[in-house]
Amino acid sequence: MSTSQSPAVSFLTRYWLPILLAVLAIVFIAQNRDSTSTTLFWFSFNAPLWLTLTVVTVIAFGCGVVVGRRKKGSPRMKD
Repeated sequence: MSTSQSPAVSFLTRYWLPILLAVLAIVFIAQNRDSTSTTLFWFSFNAPLWLTLTVVTVIAFGCGVVVGRRKKGSPRMKD
């Protein structure tokens, strides 16, 4: 008897935490739709909170992708 899993099950068992965090982020963003004032350094702007949270989430995801690529591509230093 083979114990191999289907690709869908294998994907879910490997990535369940990132999927859960993404769903929680989407729910959190969807529930915060009020307009808010945001100040960054000397810039101040009004925007819906969901838009601000989405922009910050996309920036954080991009940073994670960049750091992940750097980690995989660079050789480890030996002590």
